Amino acid sequence: MSETVRFLQSCASDAEIDIVRLVDCVIIDAVRAGASDIHIEPWESSIAVRVRLSGVLNELVHLPSDLLPRVTGRLKVMANLIGHETQLPQEGRANTFPEAGNVVLRVSTFPTVRGEKTVIRIFDPTNRAFNLEALGMEDDTIQTLKMLLVRPTGLVLMTGPTGSGKTTAIYASLYHIIERAGPSISIATVEDPVEYNLPLVAQSQCNVARDYTYPIALRSLMRQDPQVIMIGEIRDTETAHIAVQAGLTGHLVISTIHSGSTAGVFARLINMGIEPFLLSSSIAGVLGMRLIRKNCPVCSESYRPEDSVLRNLPEQIRESIDFRRGGGCPACSHTGFSGRATVMETLLLDEVMRDAIMQKMPTRKLQEVAVGRGMQTLWDAGLKRVIRGETTLEEVLRVIGMEGFSPH
Repeated sequence: MSETVRFLQSCASDAEIDIVRLVDCVIIDAVRAGASDIHIEPWESSIAVRVRLSGVLNELVHLPSDLLPRVTGRLKVMANLIGHETQLPQEGRANTFPEAGNVVLRVSTFPTVRGEKTVIRIFDPTNRAFNLEALGMEDDTIQTLKMLLVRPTGLVLMTGPTGSGKTTAIYASLYHIIERAGPSISIATVEDPVEYNLPLVAQSQCNVARDYTYPIALRSLMRQDPQVIMIGEIRDTETAHIAVQAGLTGHLVISTIHSGSTAGVFARLINMGIEPFLLSSSIAGVLGMRLIRKNCPVCSESYRPEDSVLRNLPEQIRESIDFRRGGGCPACSHTGFSGRATVMETLLLDEVMRDAIMQKMPTRKLQEVAVGRGMQTLWDAGLKRVIRGETTLEEVLRVIGMEGFSPH
């Protein structure tokens, strides 16, 4: 039984509920479950409290609707937000307590027609090992990434949806550079916000309210003699221009960018006004990332996916795979999954790819060229894990989508 449920059962009525303790119990339950986020949302007849486990939302508890102002008010106090402001979004940070592992919370409120929804992102600065080998990547992907990180110049981009592990991969990349070069290399970051403090790295946090934006921070940073620059995210044309120029002028630049696909990064940057010849000269590689849930090793068992899913696979593969999934047990909280692994496709730029970019080939053609040059697609990487029994075919489809199906 969760701390939250146990606490609520001990209260005779809503009026007796200690809101401070209730909020603490929700945070404790989320941290103990290993959640990345807590969603507190007013529904039609209750407050739904859900936690995100391995990328999937799970219901924790439902609270009486009349508690919403008190719960939201308590979180605003913790995050130093404006208590009486209920019609505008707010963001803040809050520290917790030993019982919750002293985690750091990023609190975000959002007005809805039923009241404010609050989402809490959980960070554990003391228990985060940024190690490339611990990210669940394939060995060949790790070696390719390490090869990119040895470069003295160029732009290394990571792309994927929110929650696909981009920030963790970037921090692990910086850790790898620090382990390799130590204090002999100058590393600086511009982030919004800084999520974890890194040793031997000069980290700067944007503050839009004070007009301290990515472009302003980066222009100043270029006068600080950095060798490695990490940009939290390329969001606008000016940031993109500075990142590309830095990659061309003696800096290794590592950043993230949102794009529908790995090959689509080039179209996104061209739409931002970056000339193709600059992209082909500055970008060393683009890594597309997704996180998939792994089968629980305790209750993993053979099964047969539905025919509607199987018929998309080549027959020789379909008949040769021992499909496996977790049946559900106490070790995995009866979800069938335990932990997550990274699925990646790595697009490296060689002369053929550079020529294709210079010709402004559409994204689909760029993808075909990259596959022809040996790039393993996200779908192929996911299918390998299915073949090895590490995850289910349905999980790969959930994360990568139907467009990932490959006829070969």
